[in-house]
Amino acid sequence: MQQSFELPELDRKKTQRAVEAALEKYRIFKTMPFEEKEATITAGYQERFHGPTNVTSDQTAEIAIYNTFIPAMRKEYCEKVERSVNKLYPRERLLITERYMKDELMTDLKMYSFVFNPPISKDTYAKIRWMAFYSLAFNFDYYRIVNITELVKTRTSE
Repeated sequence: MQQSFELPELDRKKTQRAVEAALEKYRIFKTMPFEEKEATITAGYQERFHGPTNVTSDQTAEIAIYNTFIPAMRKEYCEKVERSVNKLYPRERLLITERYMKDELMTDLKMYSFVFNPPISKDTYAKIRWMAFYSLAFNFDYYRIVNITELVKTRTSE
């Protein structure tokens, strides 16, 4: 008895939006520097009501945790995206890195006319981009960046 396994058909628009959002987040994390929080050392007037609030706060500890974990989370996210992109075929990888992961914003027209050598047609470019997005959606699902179940195409009754 032989089992068959087919990859699900993904909704193109949802997949493109999800993958582009993940890549935009990557670009922001890579280009925008992380600004550390600092503890305030001057006392500020704050109205205090009498009675126990049963809440303890340690501003310095909260800031230290934030300054430690947020950069680590950003670095881990970027590494996951880079690992996913490195698994793509060379043409797909070129398209994704040049179009979505560099500092400079690149248009689709510039990509298929000037970046690819030799230049490719608009339709070929769209086909390569869709295959890259399709592969990235599954890779991002593996790393829990994107939820693939939200991207599966639903069949409407006719």
